[in-house]
Amino acid sequence: MVIIIKKTWLSVCLLLLLFLFFVCFSEGSDTISPGQSLSGNQTLISAEGIFELGFFTPGNSRSYYIGIWYKSFPDKTVVWVANRKTPVSDPSSSAFKLLEDGNLVLLNQSGATIWSTNLSSNDINSTTAQLLDNANFVLRNALDSSSTVLWQSFDHPTDHWIPGSKIGYNKRTDQKQNLVSWTSPENPAPSIFSIEAVGSSHVLLWNETKQYWTSGEWTGKIFTLVPEIQTNPYVTNMTYVSNENESYLTYASAIPNTLTRFVLNASGQYNQFVWRSNFDGWRPLWARPTQQCEVYAFCGPYSICDQQQEPLCACLEGFEPKMAKGWELGDHTGGCARRVPLQCDDGEKDKFLVMPNIRFTESSKSLAVDTFEDCEFACLSNCSCNAFAYDNGCLIWEADIYNLEQLASNSMTGRHLHLRSAASDWVGTRGKAKRNTTLIVCTTIAAFITLFALVLVILWKRRSASDAGSFKAVEHSLVLFKHRDLRSATKNFSEKLGEGGFGTVYRGTLPNSTAIAVKEHKRLKQCEKQFRAEVQTIGIIQHINLVRLCGFCAEASKRFLVYEYMPNGSLESLLFRKSPRILDWQSRFRIATGTARGLAYLHEECRDCIIHCDIKPENILLDAEYNPKVADFGLAKLFGRDFSRVLTTMRGTRGYLAPEWISGEAITTKADVFSYGMLLFEVISGRRNLHPLLDEGFDDYFPLRVANTIYQGKNVLTLLDDRLEGNVIVEELIRACKVACWCIQDDEKDRPTMGQVIGILEGLLEMGMPPFTRFFQLLQDGPAKSRVHLEISSSDSRA
Repeated sequence: MVIIIKKTWLSVCLLLLLFLFFVCFSEGSDTISPGQSLSGNQTLISAEGIFELGFFTPGNSRSYYIGIWYKSFPDKTVVWVANRKTPVSDPSSSAFKLLEDGNLVLLNQSGATIWSTNLSSNDINSTTAQLLDNANFVLRNALDSSSTVLWQSFDHPTDHWIPGSKIGYNKRTDQKQNLVSWTSPENPAPSIFSIEAVGSSHVLLWNETKQYWTSGEWTGKIFTLVPEIQTNPYVTNMTYVSNENESYLTYASAIPNTLTRFVLNASGQYNQFVWRSNFDGWRPLWARPTQQCEVYAFCGPYSICDQQQEPLCACLEGFEPKMAKGWELGDHTGGCARRVPLQCDDGEKDKFLVMPNIRFTESSKSLAVDTFEDCEFACLSNCSCNAFAYDNGCLIWEADIYNLEQLASNSMTGRHLHLRSAASDWVGTRGKAKRNTTLIVCTTIAAFITLFALVLVILWKRRSASDAGSFKAVEHSLVLFKHRDLRSATKNFSEKLGEGGFGTVYRGTLPNSTAIAVKEHKRLKQCEKQFRAEVQTIGIIQHINLVRLCGFCAEASKRFLVYEYMPNGSLESLLFRKSPRILDWQSRFRIATGTARGLAYLHEECRDCIIHCDIKPENILLDAEYNPKVADFGLAKLFGRDFSRVLTTMRGTRGYLAPEWISGEAITTKADVFSYGMLLFEVISGRRNLHPLLDEGFDDYFPLRVANTIYQGKNVLTLLDDRLEGNVIVEELIRACKVACWCIQDDEKDRPTMGQVIGILEGLLEMGMPPFTRFFQLLQDGPAKSRVHLEISSSDSRA
């Protein structure tokens, strides 16, 4: 009897152990042992619950994959996929299994192996698979956790580069550790976009052959062409390793309880994202290329990319998507194909469709011909020629046409492309026209009679009202105003809003009741260049924190710019003049971040980098809700992204000029960063940086006061504008003070980018204590050493 009871208890204990094992495993163990497998909803969860591994299905897809994702996010952010090319349709009858021979395999519903680690091992039942807290899935000896890793997912990355993983080259196995993007958000299969390490630099490739972006070499501190990495607080210990076995780049995460990841997305852009516990989702830090249309062949052949519309890609006229299903899912890389093939030998000539305002970066061939007609004939005579362009030379496209971008109608850089259309398309058009000739003739006669009657009415109305049609703006274009229209809108230029170095600004109202600000440029010989710069710069960009240029007038010697009206004037008028409105801290902080956003757009998001060159409170305008708009682009400098700096004469306003400008060096966008820092000091204090008693001492120089206060850990409330009576969010004030000190560093390389400034002000990025500048040190050493420097760089007069 006792023996029977003992056996019963033993059976119960064994069953209980098995039950506990099943419960623990089903709720998320981090390990698979030989003979075990995952099916259906079973997953592995890393020890600290950061990552999860199991079956998943992307988007609305009906295909299933084995992947690793961040566990804490409701929307799966997948960082690794095993079976990218071979999905399964039923996870319940499929199995992700660790075999006794040490291989990980994925078995489909038929029991066939569709993915494997392909290890050769003689040790039976000696291997274990574990999901680590850095998202690395490793195979190692089960009896020795410190043993050499037999296989790891970090050696086979997909589209993500996360802390601890590598991008590089394994010299022992002759394998590249590349990132390859998903084909679409619903299909993780490898696409034609990839990123690989070339030496210590990263390069983006199309079809593994065409390079369309590079990070530049890793110097030990920065990538030479990605300045954002220089002061990126979310990345630390970026390391380049090269030895006889491998060469690779890796990095560690810098801030506890913060997640960061680099990803090559399905559209071919390389992005960095960050997440913290108080964020509502992943937040982007930067992207390269900055514009989607700059990704090589993003829209595929015979299509055109338009950054101003959604979707970005469209087939050229006479073409249709090659793969309609992929096109619908957002995968445009397959491009388009002709609906009707070219017929070069049917005795009829093909014709050309003119496509205006097109940016193209390459062609198949350049021909030495003298005229447009010769270029057109050369293409028409060549059955392989699909298009031509004539612009100080003849360019023809014999192969597939890639990388066409539609520019705005007011673009100064667009060119005309002549696309070849099939003769049969034109024949069909002519036939259709003949069938409708009678209808067209009748319609034309009726329209002519109606038009004649309307003309009489219009002529009578034009005597009593201005031609409102001249004010009608086409979207994304500028209006060319007549002088008499502006004179009428401004009531003969009677209401003056302000006056600057290049002219006077007047208030006006268009016939449709839209309020405008009209800026008159005087001294034509001196400011014609500034006038053209302002039209060409701000006329091609749109941003919520940049003042919108509605149009211009260039009639004889008269030069006017027409802007949207800003009812609350300039930041300067509210900070430094007597005003019934005192800007509270919330408004000031919003103005500071909004101004930074506008500058970041100019520097980092426009196709051509734009340096404003004259950032100061006078050039920050405020709309009805006190949102800031960067204005006055008369001194702006525009240059292509192939150049990192530009040499120009000194311009702008003293007191806001960067040191490199004063010394005559070539400038970068960091010159605007310096000016922004000086402006931020004034936003904090509510007064000019220079005190009227400056000649009697330097102690009250406000930027120096800020630096000393934050270095010595003193009360930052002493720096705040007295009119605010201490009503401030202290954390925001501290961040603003630190940002301002970082922005005015002597060496431009030490200053953050405007994108980083936004991140710091909003609490997304964290930066340490800024260095104490050489100029501050001179000020503390005594007036004699610094007076000359200060008089040059900090006077309030315009350069």
